[in-house]
Amino acid sequence: MLKSLRALVSELGAPLAVLYAIHIALGRISGGRARLVPYAFTAQPIGHAEGVAVRADPGTVIRLTSNDDPLVATFPRPPDVLAIRYRSGAQCYAAIVKGRFAGHIWIRRDHYDEDEVRCRYVLAAPHNSVWDFDVYVVPEYRLGRTLARLWQAVDAALAEQGVQWTFSRISLFNPASLKAHARLGAVRVSSAVFVVLGRLQLGFFSRAPFVNVSVDRAPTIFFTPPRGVMTASSSVA
Repeated sequence: MLKSLRALVSELGAPLAVLYAIHIALGRISGGRARLVPYAFTAQPIGHAEGVAVRADPGTVIRLTSNDDPLVATFPRPPDVLAIRYRSGAQCYAAIVKGRFAGHIWIRRDHYDEDEVRCRYVLAAPHNSVWDFDVYVVPEYRLGRTLARLWQAVDAALAEQGVQWTFSRISLFNPASLKAHARLGAVRVSSAVFVVLGRLQLGFFSRAPFVNVSVDRAPTIFFTPPRGVMTASSSVA
């Protein structure tokens, strides 16, 4: 147990290791009804993927998919979830390596409703910013350059559409994802910690209003891409 604790602290750092231990304890005590969910919100500029440029691979294809694309059946997500995403207007860029599904990145405009807690992320400048979510790479391709090629293609496609920024949320319990986004140029702009106790949800934000308590309503976080340093603001709607 001590060895596991040391490994956890080494991977997450002491503060996050404590939060993770609380998260695990809450889940066990409540039978899964209580959770602690910490997020980092990041923003990265579009049109700057040359910093992670990789050579094209003739065996790799990156393309947009539609809800009736046969490839969608191989996605590691429930069919009803995928159907809702497509109906909402979300777009999915998929990577295919030698004919096999290798990963995807989802893009949403205007706003995105969090699927882990009650929260809506609203883009204050939807004409030049998007929300990316569910960045996934099949395990066997994670040590290669599939993610870099996938992001390079998405970056180029969004740049052609006039998009300048993409926002996303990352679990603070996932340092590997944080590092991967950092390598792609993402910077942290805000953070939040949600405590879910059955229907009761407590939200603690790094910006105003700082605290939200709700049973049914969801807090709304507005993200604005100003010139210079990226910032994010929060409010309740």
